[in-house]
Amino acid sequence: MKKHIYIYSPSGAVRDKAAFKRGVARLQAMGHEVELDVDALSSQQRFAGDDATRLAAIHRAAASKADVALITRGGYGLTRLLPVINYKKVAKAIEQGMLFVGISDFTAFQSAVLARTGAITWAGPALCEGFGVAGEPDDIMTACFDDLLLGQGEGAGWRQHRDALASQANADEVDAVAAPIKASFSVSNASLWGGNLTVLSSLLGTPYFPEIKGGMLFLEDVGEHPYRIERMLTQLLYSGVLARQKAIILGQFTEFKLVPHDRGFKLQSVVAWLRTRVKVPVLTNLPYGHIATKVLLPVGAKADLSVEGRDALLFWGH
Repeated sequence: MKKHIYIYSPSGAVRDKAAFKRGVARLQAMGHEVELDVDALSSQQRFAGDDATRLAAIHRAAASKADVALITRGGYGLTRLLPVINYKKVAKAIEQGMLFVGISDFTAFQSAVLARTGAITWAGPALCEGFGVAGEPDDIMTACFDDLLLGQGEGAGWRQHRDALASQANADEVDAVAAPIKASFSVSNASLWGGNLTVLSSLLGTPYFPEIKGGMLFLEDVGEHPYRIERMLTQLLYSGVLARQKAIILGQFTEFKLVPHDRGFKLQSVVAWLRTRVKVPVLTNLPYGHIATKVLLPVGAKADLSVEGRDALLFWGH
């Protein structure tokens, strides 16, 4: 299963060189040919080189004829490049079989590619945070990546959270969320799209925000307090984006800190509030986000959703 993987840096500079080296070594140990972009470790301010450097890296990745174009890390920087990316080159590479994979700031690239070309990219790991961890890479993430390379990745199943407001009112915010979807239902042939909530909401009103009607929107974020998460959700709500979807799928929202001033306002408060504002199902606990155990999701692909109580199954390509 040897694949050609092209490593490049379109966003933030790589600061953890040890994680970078571990990630490359692990991909090579898995039997892959790893090609490093000439500017993969470039740095200017917080970025992986100036705008022209990072733009050139994207275009070199698209022209590399690799099986996978994998970012080193997220951070910030891609939104600065959206007006000057050659989307025809990117779309042509995808048409020829290239898989663009990334997370976090990569949402900007994925959204723009979907809005401008309709081509499919993959929400998944980055090199450093996915394969460059100090311990062993997560088994589920690795298995999903392998399935993608083999063309076998067809879905993801998970269990939603319990009813936090009723039975877990005093539980930790990681485990406690609002009432789950109780009824069984399904969604068929809907465009799966989304990614990082902060990045996605920043694109609203631009040519790089996908106009998806009847889709399934998945969202995640890191380091954002629940009130800020709610504030960004209201932007998508009041603009009509949420009402146009068939389902809203919430992934993992991590690394935030509650304060005494919150007085019980937690992440589950946001979920409960959102469910009172939209008529579509709001699912929770999708194993995707800034966590070790994450699935890979095709951004822009047609997918189906089946829900039985707390159990959810998202599948595509069948």
